[in-house]
Amino acid sequence: MNKIVKNTLILTLITVIAGFLLGAVYEVTKTPIAQSQETAKKEAWQAVFSDVKLDDFKAEDVDQKAADKAVKDMGVNATIDEVCTAGDVGYVITTTDKDGFGGNIQITVGIKKDGTINGVSILSISETAGLGMKATEPSFYNQYVNKQADKFVVSKDGGDGEQIDALSGATITSRAVTGAVNAALGYYQNAFK
Repeated sequence: MNKIVKNTLILTLITVIAGFLLGAVYEVTKTPIAQSQETAKKEAWQAVFSDVKLDDFKAEDVDQKAADKAVKDMGVNATIDEVCTAGDVGYVITTTDKDGFGGNIQITVGIKKDGTINGVSILSISETAGLGMKATEPSFYNQYVNKQADKFVVSKDGGDGEQIDALSGATITSRAVTGAVNAALGYYQNAFK
């Protein structure tokens, strides 16, 4: 057998085996990963509405028209990822702002039926340690809580809206978290108000 043909067959066999093994690993891990993501989502729901029982959260389809209008009205580079009702007290809206310093920032926002922010939970963030990662601390994200506003703005940027103090050295992160909260607030205003 020609050396080139032999090497081609060996490489083909290695590729087929590697592909099979990769597929097997995916099949083994996809269920635990999905369960972990579902658990994290439910923990975030409970974090923003701790007084609502887990069984009282009901997922809803995202109204894409309301989502698009919310993003446009708020002037943010964000998406509305998931929406659910929180019993009869409010709504949980998960959003992703795409303008974080380290990439996307995904949060869950609890909004009472009267438009008051009940809670904010950070789901995914990859910002600079010691600077942007401080957005995960209650001292930052609690600035939004118990406030009823049409829009939030980072105070150093000025503008109309409820003022939020930026994290020192992490203005971009502060803007991205504020953008994500505003996306949720805009969705509430367009879909539920």
